[in-house]
Amino acid sequence: MAVYTEVSDEALRAFLTDYGLGELVAFRGIAEGVENSNFALKTTTGDYILTLYERRVDPAELPWFLGLMEHLVGHGLDCPAPVRGRDGEALRALAGRPAAICTFLPGVWPRRVRPEHLAPLGEALARLHVAGGDFAPTRPNALGPPGWAPLLERCRADGDAVQPGLVAALDQALAGILAQWPVGLPVGHIHADLFPDNVFFLEREGVPQVSGLIDFYFACTDLLAYDIAVCLNAWCFELDFSFNVTKARALLRGYSAVRSLSGAERAALPVLARGAALRFLLTRLFDWVNTPAGAMVTRKDPLEYFRKLRFFLSAENAEAVGG
Repeated sequence: MAVYTEVSDEALRAFLTDYGLGELVAFRGIAEGVENSNFALKTTTGDYILTLYERRVDPAELPWFLGLMEHLVGHGLDCPAPVRGRDGEALRALAGRPAAICTFLPGVWPRRVRPEHLAPLGEALARLHVAGGDFAPTRPNALGPPGWAPLLERCRADGDAVQPGLVAALDQALAGILAQWPVGLPVGHIHADLFPDNVFFLEREGVPQVSGLIDFYFACTDLLAYDIAVCLNAWCFELDFSFNVTKARALLRGYSAVRSLSGAERAALPVLARGAALRFLLTRLFDWVNTPAGAMVTRKDPLEYFRKLRFFLSAENAEAVGG
């Protein structure tokens, strides 16, 4: 989440006339993330999130994202529900950008990930995979293995300015990951970006429980176990970049309580985790060298994922990553 496009009060009030959401009370930009322009919106009927879609989001794919979210909410998953206007449409335009309003979810995302967060996370991820099973439309993963080499090419000229020798190291890692990438594993709809800031928790008697999953704009149809690999990257490293296998085991235990993992899926976790590390390294690297000056956005360090990639390259089996 970020703010690339500003919205005037006048434009917003005109936009809201297409909805039955009452009168505008408050409105502010949200600076976290790097993809879309997001705003916290409060009206006399409640709290909402307004999103203007930018950059890597293809407007033609927005009905798929919004449709998936509606489907998941209808199957009991706690995620934002797109708000339809008076005309029945959830997607419209604001300030020259495609835009949508979604419901606001309670809870906070964990600034410090504790082991207690991981089993509820795994359960929620598995529930997402199960709930999406009968959503018929599909969307290829544009940031899956076929997209990594082209993305690396777009970073090649400036990559070594971030760290000398980085591009050559990524060339070598990419070749090895693609050569070992698994085939034949279960496929379904995945979140593909389930970082701590996309998961809200509420404490119940001191125990964290997932209260919502947000930001589905990288969701796609791909290997279900790849979503677990993303979480291994995003949730299971400490501040010193040591891998916390206790957290990883809790994640997999929670996931398996809802959806059983096959032996082949578990065996593939190391290479899937390498691929996930490379994917986030490359998109962060691209954003690092291409973020426009003055954008209200926090750039994220690509070298964080280079360190994680090196760990997963050294992982010899699934047990090393919690499997």
